[in-house]
Amino acid sequence: MVKRKRIPVPRPAPEALIPESVVPEKLLEEAKRSIEADRLRKTVLCTVCGSECAPNSAEGLCWVCRRLKLSAWRDSDSQMPAQE
Repeated sequence: MVKRKRIPVPRPAPEALIPESVVPEKLLEEAKRSIEADRLRKTVLCTVCGSECAPNSAEGLCWVCRRLKLSAWRDSDSQMPAQE
């Protein structure tokens, strides 16, 4: 078995490389603006404990207080009043 000598491939000079735009500039700007809108959103504090409010909470509760509320609500529903 005879090994062949590798011939080096000539590479273009760094100045000759033109940066190729994969994503259009307009799309990049829209993405940057959408991220900034999320960052600038004022954090709402929980009405019970004062920590950051859960994003899906309409009552203004953090995820812990919201979970405790739902759990207590479920427990109160499961305790049926005794009928005499």
